[in-house]
Amino acid sequence: MNQLKQVITILSMAVLILATGIVFTQTPVNAQEEEKDIHITLLATSDIHGRSMPWDYAVDGPNLTGSLTQLYTIIKDIRKDHPNTILLENGDLIQDNSAELFNDQPQSPMMVAVNEMGYEAWTYGNHEFNFGLDVLDKVSSQFNGARLAGNVYKENGERYLPAYTIVEREGVKIGVIGMVTPLITEYEKGTNHLDGLVVKNPIEETKKAVKELEGKVDVMIGLMHMGLENENGVPGTGVKEMANAVPELAAIFAGHNHVLINKEEVNGVFITEPNKYGTHISRIDLTFTRQGEKLLLKEKDASTIPVKNEDGTFVESDKDLEKTLKPYHEYAREDANIEVAQLKGTNLVPKNEIKGIPAVHIQETPLSDFFHEVMLHYSKADVVAHQIDNDKASLDVGPIKKKDIAYNYQFAGGEVSVYEVTGKDLKDYMEWAVGYFNSTPDGDVTISFDKTRRSSKYSTNDYFGNVKYDIDLTEQPGNRIKNLRKLDGTPIKLEDNLKLGMNSYRMDFLVSKGQALEGRKFNMIWSSKEESAYGETGGTIRNLAIRYLKEEMNGVYEPVIQHNWKIVGVDMKSPARAAVVELINKDILAIPTTEEGKYTNIASINVKALITEEEIKMLATKAKVDASQFTGVKTSGEFYQKLVKALNKPKDEPVEKPVNPSKTTPDKSKPTITQSESLKGIVTAYHLNVRSKPSNSGKVYGTISKNTEITILEEIQGWYKISYNNKSGYVYSKYVTIKK
Repeated sequence: MNQLKQVITILSMAVLILATGIVFTQTPVNAQEEEKDIHITLLATSDIHGRSMPWDYAVDGPNLTGSLTQLYTIIKDIRKDHPNTILLENGDLIQDNSAELFNDQPQSPMMVAVNEMGYEAWTYGNHEFNFGLDVLDKVSSQFNGARLAGNVYKENGERYLPAYTIVEREGVKIGVIGMVTPLITEYEKGTNHLDGLVVKNPIEETKKAVKELEGKVDVMIGLMHMGLENENGVPGTGVKEMANAVPELAAIFAGHNHVLINKEEVNGVFITEPNKYGTHISRIDLTFTRQGEKLLLKEKDASTIPVKNEDGTFVESDKDLEKTLKPYHEYAREDANIEVAQLKGTNLVPKNEIKGIPAVHIQETPLSDFFHEVMLHYSKADVVAHQIDNDKASLDVGPIKKKDIAYNYQFAGGEVSVYEVTGKDLKDYMEWAVGYFNSTPDGDVTISFDKTRRSSKYSTNDYFGNVKYDIDLTEQPGNRIKNLRKLDGTPIKLEDNLKLGMNSYRMDFLVSKGQALEGRKFNMIWSSKEESAYGETGGTIRNLAIRYLKEEMNGVYEPVIQHNWKIVGVDMKSPARAAVVELINKDILAIPTTEEGKYTNIASINVKALITEEEIKMLATKAKVDASQFTGVKTSGEFYQKLVKALNKPKDEPVEKPVNPSKTTPDKSKPTITQSESLKGIVTAYHLNVRSKPSNSGKVYGTISKNTEITILEEIQGWYKISYNNKSGYVYSKYVTIKK
């Protein structure tokens, strides 16, 4: 009877529930957890090259543009908001900026820093292999995280290092796959640095790693020390090809190329690269959602974060990490300031004649002669070649310190290797080298650089020692080397056999696909880094230079100018050129640059070109002279000379007026800007775009920083017309405040 009552009661309640529309559902205890999205942030640095602190040890001075201690400030801020943050390093960490000083010390400051910062994985870069495997193992064994190089094997078929590591956050398992550029075999050719190792195709090895990770992780990320595009035309060396071949990767951290890639999508794979020297950090954000037992990638994004703020200031360096690194910092500074010799007689680099055109690149200097002298002494080569990677190279009479050598020869690992070549090989190499310059048509009065070569990752303007030659820039590339001969005047013939001393990296590049010596084979007969010579450390050009000054020069060096090469085919004596030099040095005439202003002197100044009234008006405004006195001027050279004359005219001397000047009726709908009435404005935006026309559709010529004063030539439809790099540009008036 009681059971019957219970049944009736339950049925009655069911009827009541249905009648009232009330529905009860059972909520699992973990339902909210299942519905909650999980956010993972991955951060990666790359190509730090020894920048543990914001300090340049080559000059022994601060450099706030990037360092691990500054990036740590950014990383800490991100970790506060995103506890599921994973920190990764993408190679070229332990070479340059005096990091190699600590190769024979108990600890490397780079390892101390990355351990303190909490890095969880490190993919080796090509420069990690510069010091040989023993040194690499000694330094890298100090790292607390996983070391990756999945395409490098031992000769017995085992992987040298793992291809991947699995990092877990809040139940999400992330497979991080690490590969290094396979061109390390080319970079380390002629050394024993890869002895016992076999380097394989990184794309094929990534496919293997993906298969091994299937079912073990929720997402796969590439940590690849490779650039976006294939390097030197070699297949399988770029991450774009990787993304097309391995779409299972959600995203790739790229490196090696020293470029900034905020986010590029290839075949559904996001790619980001943080430039170089700790100036940026790359970020990949992943959002996962639960569906039953599975975790699904719901959203992803990629970006980079700069050390330089929008207002031009720099991120503060983390003081605690600086304190930890202080002993290493002081050791490196003391080493940089060791005096090795005294320079007598003359400065090794003359002052630039023209502001913005580095003398060290356009003429023979005692500095380039010095490095040739060192290379010739130790290599016993017939001809030597090297390059200087520093527009601001400088070494004045007085003490020569270790930092001066490093500052003026910036490739820390550069050595001299000797190859057997022919006269034709040498000339072909030289023709490639002088392709760094632009040809000079009639009227060019400045020497300028090819835009592509100027913006290359590496300096490609090589100088040659122990030979004499002229560079004729009236000729096109490939036919510029003239009067090639030995120092005694003996012509060098194409069939001559020669011993050429140069950097092995350069030779490997020259013989690669599409380059000047493509496919040619050369016998290397000596290298300064061989153990039988001066060893891995002692054989660098930096250390050979120090040895030479100490042991051969007995601590005193007085240069002897060789007068072995010069550039011809450029007007260096005309009055118009003298006017150009004066106007450039007074910041009235600008040296042409790339649109963003990063690379300079990419075109020559010509004095026979026709000049427009608009150009005359712009330059006259910059010079603060009356433009009306130049009416009737036809060519740029004529105008430049008259402008200099007007600039140098005594203030009480009346300005010459042109005969019968044309009268124009001013357009009353627009302000007439004359010199006496020209408006000055202050930029209020952090980076104000300068466009080719008064419209947002105009091409961006470049940007002007906040608080910069500009001269306003005219107002057009809410835009201000200004002079920018010798041409008209337009900025949005909303972001300019007129000076009262």
